[in-house]
Amino acid sequence: MAFHPSKRVAEIESFKVMDLLKRAKQLDAEGYDVVHMEAGEPDFATAPPIAAAAKAAIDQGLTQYTPAAGIPELRQAISQWYQDKYGLDICPERIIVTTGASSALLMVFSLLAEAGQSFMMADPGYPCNRQFLRFLEAQAQLVAVDAEQNFQLNAELIKQHWQKNTAGVLLASPANPTGAVVHRQEMQAMADQVRALGGSLVVDELYHGLTYGCDAPSVLEVDPDAFVINSFSKYFGMTGWRLGWLVAPAEAAPELEKLAQNLMISPHTVSQYAALAAFRPETLDILEQRKAEFRLRRDLLVSGLRELGFDLPVTPEGAFYVYAGASHLTDNSYDFCWSLLEENHIATTPGLDFGRHRCNEFIRFSYTTGLDRIQLMLDRLQQRISG
Repeated sequence: MAFHPSKRVAEIESFKVMDLLKRAKQLDAEGYDVVHMEAGEPDFATAPPIAAAAKAAIDQGLTQYTPAAGIPELRQAISQWYQDKYGLDICPERIIVTTGASSALLMVFSLLAEAGQSFMMADPGYPCNRQFLRFLEAQAQLVAVDAEQNFQLNAELIKQHWQKNTAGVLLASPANPTGAVVHRQEMQAMADQVRALGGSLVVDELYHGLTYGCDAPSVLEVDPDAFVINSFSKYFGMTGWRLGWLVAPAEAAPELEKLAQNLMISPHTVSQYAALAAFRPETLDILEQRKAEFRLRRDLLVSGLRELGFDLPVTPEGAFYVYAGASHLTDNSYDFCWSLLEENHIATTPGLDFGRHRCNEFIRFSYTTGLDRIQLMLDRLQQRISG
């Protein structure tokens, strides 16, 4: 039988970090000691109170479908989280629980972007955003940013690059791959600019809770009509549980729930009951200890890479990534990352995964592994460079 993928699917690019991860796992299986700094996945096991809540849900037979927008208890718990953390009164009906942040992004783009329209976003940025839009017959409007702009859009760039077919702006703070945070004054300026241009503002807040020496404001503090994407994967350490949420204006929530009914049926039931324990004080204590460990890892990695000549003019303030300029070593970071994996057993991610702007100069290092493994990676890099 002849197989002909649709043009839409054929044009969607592979997620290159997953290709590298697949090969790194093969090398692991062959007995090589690979230092994994490629995937954005915390190495800590799920916090015990969360795991215990999941087991209790199974024991109680809580394994059937839930409402498409999530169980009321979890929507209420997330609402309380916004009150406790940001001082915001977010009605639970505005919160849609999703199967990971990916489905939240797909639903928001489905709601806001017509075929042929574009969403403006920073280059570099999270790669799957572009693919979601392509799947919907819309497009990503990439705007090049550098360290001079803290690897983030700003109000002036939004005004300068706005087009007739621009439906809105997607921000990420803290950002993947750069760890860059948008602070309150600039967030306010961008929200005002998008509103003046008649567009929608969507903010990826997946790495909230993982900031070092600063706080990342929620866009909802400055724009109650913005759309927020968040997840239990990063700060809460629940990657494999595939659970996220989005916050939408009240009038948009019913449309998003309709999409959820059709695209997801419902979020993972056991994951939802497990996530109720994510907000308990004993769980938050564990997560804050892990955050402190991430900061130590960041500091070791940043100082070590700078000593090895990598270009890091801005210390990342959040997430668990370092986006390092490697032009002193290569003019093709994609090939270089594969060489590091095959020859030095260091798994990293090339800049090509995150956009087109200066992508051959940059490598993303994910500090989701222990201090001893980071030091081992730095030692191997030193041997490679001096070698």
